[in-house]
Amino acid sequence: MGRLIIQQFTTMDGYAAEPDGGLRFMDQIRGWTSIMDANARLLEGCSAILLGRVTYSMFAAYWPGADPRQEPIAEPINRLPKHVVSRTLQRAPWGDGEAQVIGDNIPARIHELKDTESGDVIVWGSLTLTRLLFRKELVDELYLHMLPTVLGEGLPAYPPSAAGEKFVPHSAEVLEPGGVAVRYTVR
Repeated sequence: MGRLIIQQFTTMDGYAAEPDGGLRFMDQIRGWTSIMDANARLLEGCSAILLGRVTYSMFAAYWPGADPRQEPIAEPINRLPKHVVSRTLQRAPWGDGEAQVIGDNIPARIHELKDTESGDVIVWGSLTLTRLLFRKELVDELYLHMLPTVLGEGLPAYPPSAAGEKFVPHSAEVLEPGGVAVRYTVR
């Protein structure tokens, strides 16, 4: 049985996106090497990727054409099975292949995905999906890449329904260029 891990980039004040959903605050990141290395280590234990529709659209436009020599996580991202939660997509093309669309019975299908995967299931971004996963108590771990910036307002990295969760830190790492990666077990 795999664990469901949400990996989220966040500002120091807890936002994962600007009020309009933009990610311009991430443009300031210089030296992605340590962040990519941390994600590569995370992917070693993963056997599937779960994305919401918006994040899927961003990833599908970029990762299939990414050069693995320049982007060390391109190979595992493109190799691992992908699942996209969407009530509007009928298909989810990914390079020469397809991601599986989960459009109905979403909590049950995600629970089944966790039960059938031998490794962890990683969720990147996907704020709408993250809210659902917390509400349905399907999250096992929260992995935050906290960037050294403050937005003051925006879309929260985790939903209000996470307020009742107990987060137990189990690792922390300083990343270039001054960010911090913190992993929490959700109980």
